[in-house]
Amino acid sequence: MVLNYIWIAFFLVAFVVALVKLIFLGDVDVFPNMINSTFAQAKTGFELSLGLTGVLALWMGIMKIGEKGGVVNVMARLLGPLFHKFFPEIPKGHPVTGTIFMNLSANMLNLDNAATPMGLKAMEQLDEIKNERIEKLRKEKNLDEATVTRMRQTATNPMIMFLVLNTSGLTLIPVSILVYRAQSVTVNGEAMTAANPTDVFIPILLATFFSTLVGLLVTSFYQRINLLNRTVVLALGGICCVMASVIWAFNSMDAALMNTVSISASSITLMAVIVGFIVAGMRKRVNVYDAFIEGAKDGFTTAVRIIPYLVAILVAVGVFRASGAMDWIIDGIGSCVKAVGMGTDFVGALPTALMKPLSGGGARGMMIDAMQTYGPDSFTARLACIFQGSTDTTFYILAVYFGSVGIRFTRHAVTCGLMADAAGIIAALVIAGMFFG
Repeated sequence: MVLNYIWIAFFLVAFVVALVKLIFLGDVDVFPNMINSTFAQAKTGFELSLGLTGVLALWMGIMKIGEKGGVVNVMARLLGPLFHKFFPEIPKGHPVTGTIFMNLSANMLNLDNAATPMGLKAMEQLDEIKNERIEKLRKEKNLDEATVTRMRQTATNPMIMFLVLNTSGLTLIPVSILVYRAQSVTVNGEAMTAANPTDVFIPILLATFFSTLVGLLVTSFYQRINLLNRTVVLALGGICCVMASVIWAFNSMDAALMNTVSISASSITLMAVIVGFIVAGMRKRVNVYDAFIEGAKDGFTTAVRIIPYLVAILVAVGVFRASGAMDWIIDGIGSCVKAVGMGTDFVGALPTALMKPLSGGGARGMMIDAMQTYGPDSFTARLACIFQGSTDTTFYILAVYFGSVGIRFTRHAVTCGLMADAAGIIAALVIAGMFFG
C-alpha cells in the first residue's frame, strides 16, 4: 500500500508543480515535457525489460543447472544456521538459501547482470514457500477465496528482509563508479580527469556497509528477530573483518592496479560460477543443455511479467523529474541550509542521493553532472560518487522483484528500504566530510 501512495504522490505533486510553473512563471513547456516523458519512460521500461530477457534467460538457465547439480542445496546446508536467524520462516535446508547467498554475493561484486536474475529466482522460491503455507492454512481454517487471494498478494517477512538487503546496496567493489571517475569529463570547456579515481573506494565501502547494517537492524526490529545470539554475532564480526581486509588490501594499491584487480576479480568470479555449475551438473549426470533450456524459458516468462511494474515506476519518476519538482526540492534544501549559516558544498550532490532510490540511471546522470559542474576532484563530485555507491535503487528493486511474483501489499518493505537509504546518505555525508572535508 505504501508503494501505491508514493506512486500517486509522484503524479499529484508533479501536476501541482507544473501548474504553478505554468500559471505563475509562464513555463509553457512544462506540460509537454511531462507528457513526452511519459512516452519516453514507458518505452525505456519496455526496452529495459527486453534487454533483461537475454540476461534473465542466461542466468536462470545457469541457476537451473546449479539447482539440478546440487550446488544450491550444498550452499543452503552450509549457510542454513546463519540464514535461519535472518529468515526464520524459511524451512531449514531449502534451496532458496543458496540462491539468496548468490544474489547478495553478485551484488557485493557489482555484478548487476548476474544479481537481478538470481534475485528474481529467489523471489520465485520464496513465493513457492508462501503459497505452500497458504494452501496448508486454507485446508486447516477453511479460508475463503478473497482471503487467500490477498494473502498471495502480500509480502512475507523473508521477502521483505531479502529485498531490504538488496536495496541497501552492499558493494565491495564499485567498479562502475571507479570507471566513471577514471574517464575524462568536460568542466568549463576543459577536459579533466580525477587525479586519483579510486579515492572514493573506501568511503563508498564504509557508507554502503552502514546502509546495509541499518537495513538489517530495522527489518529485524519490525519482524521481531533476535540478533543477539552467537551465530549472528560471529557472522557479523567475520564480515567486519573481511571488510577491513578488503579496505587494507585495496588501500595499498595504486589507481591503475585497483581498477585492474576489481574488474578481474569480478569477471573471474562470474566465470567460475558458470563453470562450477556446469561441472556440478556433469558430476550428477544431469543433461546440462536441457537443464539450461528449461531455466532459460523461465527467464523469458519472468522478463515479460515484470514489464507493467517497470513501466509504472519509471513513468512516475520521469513525470516527477520533468515537472521540475526534484529541482525545487534541491533548491529549497539549499536555501534552508544557507539560511542557518551552514556550508552548502554538499547541496550540489543531493540530486544524486534523492534520485538513487528512484532511478539508477537518473542518479548516475546526476553524478556525472556533478563531476562536470564542480570538477571530478571537488568535494561535491566526490560526495555524489559516494551517494551513488552507498545504496541501491529501492523503488526499482521493489517494483521489479515484487512485480515478478504479483505482490501488491508490501507491508514494511518500503519503510525499511528507505530507512536503509537514509542511513546510507547520512553515512556518506559524515564519511565524505572526514575524508575530503
